Amino acid sequence: MTDRDVSRRALLSLAAVAAATPAVSAGKAMPAGNMPKGFLWGAATAGHQVEGNNVNGDTWLLEQLKPGPFMEPSGDACDHYHRYADDIALLAKLGFNTYRFSLEWARIEPAKGQFSAAELRHYRQVAETCRQHGLTPLITFNHFTVPRWFAAQGGWENPESPALFARYCDYAVKGVGDLAGAVVTFNEPNIGLLLHWMLPPFILDQMKQAMVDAAKACGSATFSSAQFGRQDVMMPNLIEAHRLGYAAIKAGPGDFPVGLSLAMMDDQAVGSDSRRDEKRAQCYQPWLDTLKTTGDFVGVQTYSRARVDAKGQMHPPEGVELTQTGEEFWPQALEQTIRYAHAAAGKPIYVTENGIATEDDTRRVAYIKVALQGVKACLADGVPVKSYIHWSLMDNFEWVFGYGPKFGLVAVDRATQVRTPKPSAVLLGAIARANRI
Repeated sequence: MTDRDVSRRALLSLAAVAAATPAVSAGKAMPAGNMPKGFLWGAATAGHQVEGNNVNGDTWLLEQLKPGPFMEPSGDACDHYHRYADDIALLAKLGFNTYRFSLEWARIEPAKGQFSAAELRHYRQVAETCRQHGLTPLITFNHFTVPRWFAAQGGWENPESPALFARYCDYAVKGVGDLAGAVVTFNEPNIGLLLHWMLPPFILDQMKQAMVDAAKACGSATFSSAQFGRQDVMMPNLIEAHRLGYAAIKAGPGDFPVGLSLAMMDDQAVGSDSRRDEKRAQCYQPWLDTLKTTGDFVGVQTYSRARVDAKGQMHPPEGVELTQTGEEFWPQALEQTIRYAHAAAGKPIYVTENGIATEDDTRRVAYIKVALQGVKACLADGVPVKSYIHWSLMDNFEWVFGYGPKFGLVAVDRATQVRTPKPSAVLLGAIARANRI
């Protein structure tokens, strides 16, 4: 089979999906549909997962540990650092109007107190390219990774961390703020707490050991990363960092909403003595309370449900469909987390991530359709949902799982870096172009 054969098959597949989507013509603007005017339709990436060679980041070091928590190193990733212009053009061509991307703090401040004007210009060029293609930049200032020097002085466990984050935000917003459409301070700062509900103790012990090994590898007395550090020590520092970062970013330049995104599951109580409310109080409520006073929106990031009984989070039921990351196929979870987050925080909701890890793109199509019906139901009930941003734009490096799980709307050949849109990309792009569910 030749590359031409593969390309022809891909094109035929895309054409079939496009033909099955009524009232949408590629390349032509459609009148507004039944979604609110200005609704943001997009796809998301994270710098470390797609850019490649983020050598000054904490995660890069953790990837090199043997044994370590990562199945493989990120390496060149999707080479998005150099190919961002083509990727953004593709996103616009598909019909989307928003691109969520992140700044890499480790590139912008590779050594403590030493900022790179060249790297900040790079991210400004990314935002400018979005604007040139009619895409609203939704910019995440911290998507998990931090500079290695920051992790080596204790990361978010260090009392100095909020002030250091605010200083970085102050510097970065001056480079991209006038182009931003919305900003997320932190991506899923609650993920470490969720992992304690999801993972067995021996995995958590391995994560703790990885912090010890990383400290030795970089010659420091300590090392702490957001997902793997001491969550009880991190929490107050992360909350204060968000507050200070929010103030620095709102000072501008630019005029745009600022919030943060939370990893949220559709938590369902099983039994009269379920610990569901305990989980919510620990993993979500401190952040939702923070956003009541220091935030313009809640970013909801949902993939599946979690059943919680008296012992904690349960395994998925026997025989159900599972994704590549072991989660239950449950697209209706998004509606429930949108409703819960809005009721708890009283803020508008941006869906900043929603998707599924699967090699079978027909299941991604099915997942998207159900999830969007949930968004539509929320809007019908008056819940102010402002966006649907799919995770992810392309198949990429998925942290401890490496390159195995496929979340992307666009496939990436890692040998050639050739991008191939999947039928799900055409479907969701057509919905976005029509602004109709």
